[in-house]
Amino acid sequence: MATSLRVAVIQAEPIYLDLTATIQKSCRLIAEAATGGAKLVAFPECWAPGYPAWIWARPVDAELHTRYIYNALPVESQAMDLIKATAKEHSIAVVIGFAERSPTNSVYISQAIISPQGHVLVHRRKIKPTHMERTIFGDGSGNDLSNVAEIDFGPDHGKVKVGCLACWEHTQPLLKYHTISQGETIHVAMWPPVIPMPGVGYPGLWSMTAEGVQNLSQTYAIESTAYVLHSTAVCNQESINLLRTQQGIVCSEPGGGHSCVIGPDGRRLTEPIDDGADTAEGIVYADLDLTKCVTTRGFLDIVGHYSRPDLLWLGVDKRQKDPVVPGGSGQ
Repeated sequence: MATSLRVAVIQAEPIYLDLTATIQKSCRLIAEAATGGAKLVAFPECWAPGYPAWIWARPVDAELHTRYIYNALPVESQAMDLIKATAKEHSIAVVIGFAERSPTNSVYISQAIISPQGHVLVHRRKIKPTHMERTIFGDGSGNDLSNVAEIDFGPDHGKVKVGCLACWEHTQPLLKYHTISQGETIHVAMWPPVIPMPGVGYPGLWSMTAEGVQNLSQTYAIESTAYVLHSTAVCNQESINLLRTQQGIVCSEPGGGHSCVIGPDGRRLTEPIDDGADTAEGIVYADLDLTKCVTTRGFLDIVGHYSRPDLLWLGVDKRQKDPVVPGGSGQ
C-alpha cells in the first residue's frame, strides 16, 4: 500500500453572490485537481457563494443579506448533487466550505467532506460564528462535533481519516482537542480572504491577518501532528466593489490568496502561488508522506501518551438540539 497521497488546495475566487456560477467553477477546479493527480481537494470557508465581507464594514445590509440567502447552498439540492457527481466522476475526495441555506432560510457556515465515491461523509456547521458573522449565520449544534471521516482511497492508498474546521474554530482549545481525539491524519483548515498585516500600528487584530491565520493553522498541525491543508479564498477589486466593503481586515483590499500545505510538525511544505499580486489564483499540490504523522506522533500525542486523563478530560455532548422536539411536553 502506498504511503504517499497527493492533495490539492484551492486558492481561487468564487463568483460572489452567484451560486450557479460558483458551483460550475467548483466542478472545473475539482476536475483540474484530479487531472493533476490529486486524490483529495480542499476549498476555503464559505466558498459558495463567497464570504460575506461587508459584515465587517457595517452590521446591516438587507439587500445584500437577502441576495446572499438566495444564493446560499442547500445540502439537499441539485447544486450539491453536481459537486458529489463531479467527485465521483473523477474519483477524488472533496472537502468544501459553503454558506448553507436551511429550509426555513436560515444560513450557516458549513462544511462537507465528500468521498471519491460521491457520498457526503460529513456535513457540519461552524459551532459559533465569529463576531460580526453572527449578523448573518446561525450556530451549529452537538452533531456538528462529528467532523472527521475515514475516507477509502482504494487499494493503492487505503483508508485515511480527514477532518475539518472553519476559520477561528482553530482558536478554540476544547473544539480542537475533540477534533484531534478523532484521529485525523489530514486536516482541512478553511479561511476567508485575508490580507497581510499592514503594520505594527494597525488597529485590527494580527490574528485575523494572513500571517495570523497561517500561524493558527501551523499551531494546529503541531498540536494534532496531522497534515494541514490551509485554504484561503481570493477577493479582487471588482468583488470588493460588488460587496461594497469599505473597511475591515477581511477582503478590505485586493488579496487573500495564501493557501499552503503544512507538515505534521508545523513546517510549511509548499511555496506560495505568485503572479506578482495577492489575487493570484491556482491550485497548491503536495505529496503527503503519511508515515510522517506516525513518526511525529511518536514524539507528541496530546490525546495519547502525552495526555493526563487522570487529571484533565473533556466532556462532549454530540446530540443535535432541534427547535422542535416531537412528542415533547411543550413546557
